[in-house]
Amino acid sequence: MGLVKGKFAIVTGGGANIGEACAKMLASHGASVVIADINLDGARRVASEIGEAGGTAIALQVDLGNEASVAAMAAAAVAEFGRVDILHNNAANTGAAQMTRDGALTEMEPEVWDAAFDINTRGTMLVTKHVVPHMIAAGGGSIINTSSGVSLLGDVLNPAYSASKAAVNALTRNTAAQFGRANIRCNAILPGLVLSPVARAQMTAEQLGMIQRHVLLPRESSADDIAGAVLWLASDLSSFVTGQIISADGGICHHQPHYADMIDMFEAAQS
Repeated sequence: MGLVKGKFAIVTGGGANIGEACAKMLASHGASVVIADINLDGARRVASEIGEAGGTAIALQVDLGNEASVAAMAAAAVAEFGRVDILHNNAANTGAAQMTRDGALTEMEPEVWDAAFDINTRGTMLVTKHVVPHMIAAGGGSIINTSSGVSLLGDVLNPAYSASKAAVNALTRNTAAQFGRANIRCNAILPGLVLSPVARAQMTAEQLGMIQRHVLLPRESSADDIAGAVLWLASDLSSFVTGQIISADGGICHHQPHYADMIDMFEAAQS
């Protein structure tokens, strides 16, 4: 199938994990893809693998903390492909050095808070700022922002990340409102825990099991689950969907808090 055949896409953070899966999914359905990542080696690897599979992709380095770098990436993408139809704002600061310091608010170092917003929120804004004019010139497009389930719910860890993603939700709705009459749609995807190599490395087996108990579906999430949702939002199948905050989390954020305990109780009663 070619749900986005002939379209031109930018995927930030496309050099690994969710971004890689989304870039490959878009390419497999006919889009030409710019793999934009601060890790140029990773971006080149993904672009090469897309090419080997018969798709079209190029790798560009971008630092979302630097507006000049973002502007240069957007200009290079348009110089290569002529226009941008799809923008997937996926990149975020989720490295272990950042996330392990994002803990108790009473001990929060301001630079940790600032680092989360610098990339996750300000970076998303900057890419949008520099890509939207090209979308307008091309007659419209679809912007998909990667948010997070933690943007909606409180937790005991990662308040900076959570707050930065809540800001992405607000940015999503504002982008949709500002540019809808220019035929530009903007939506956000809220993944739950996607068990990428990075996520597995940062969590113990006990932590992973505790979270999985609250997923309504009987399997773990993969990056392809998010990629499928991104593909739908990028395609004309969702042509009247905009300003939406859409969960792709296996239902983890949409049940009673005692769900897992009730399941355990029922299973114990039947054994």
